[in-house]
Amino acid sequence: MRVLIVEDDPLVGDGVRRALNGGGFAADLVSSAEAAKSALDTDSFDLVIADIGLPRQDGLQFVRALRNRGQAVPVLILTARDGLEDRVTALDLGADDYLSKPFQVPELLARCRALIRRANSVANPKITFGDLELDTTRKSATAAGKMLELSQREWAILECLILNAGHIVSKSRLMSTIADWSEDLTLNAVEVYVSRVRAKLGGAAVISTVRGMGYRIDEPRK
Repeated sequence: MRVLIVEDDPLVGDGVRRALNGGGFAADLVSSAEAAKSALDTDSFDLVIADIGLPRQDGLQFVRALRNRGQAVPVLILTARDGLEDRVTALDLGADDYLSKPFQVPELLARCRALIRRANSVANPKITFGDLELDTTRKSATAAGKMLELSQREWAILECLILNAGHIVSKSRLMSTIADWSEDLTLNAVEVYVSRVRAKLGGAAVISTVRGMGYRIDEPRK
């Protein structure tokens, strides 16, 4: 899953980015609300993490502008402020969650996973799809009870397809799921990863190629 971090403190921002990358996310970092808007206009993100104390336009103004533009991407606000008024204001303006600094990395990762599940209307961290079961907390998958050996990128491909089951997912969307701006991947690489996932699934699920559009995962026909 792809995450955009909006943080003007380079040390804090890089720390959050590293924590997310280590937790299996593809994370990118910008230092202002203006840069975040540009990134959201050109790339697909599953979650935005924004600091409340941004320069020029703060995190609260950023959330308001984001929602006024009709962008529904979930937003987690990070801040050193811990007042009730700020928390209420952030949520009322359209933020989806609020985490005060300092925070523990496991909690940050758990909140990110929960927000992305909620955005995809998935309540349970364990997703059952035919003979497949995905544990989004542990980032593991089983097929007919057998554990699948998946790389981090293969897992990300499978998770994205499952969360969009029955719908076509474009190659560019899958590429944004597995790679941040620092990685030089091509659409051909996406084809390779999809092929690997398809082979590892066996008959547990069917990944169809929709020519010119992308991929769709479906349960196998009984």
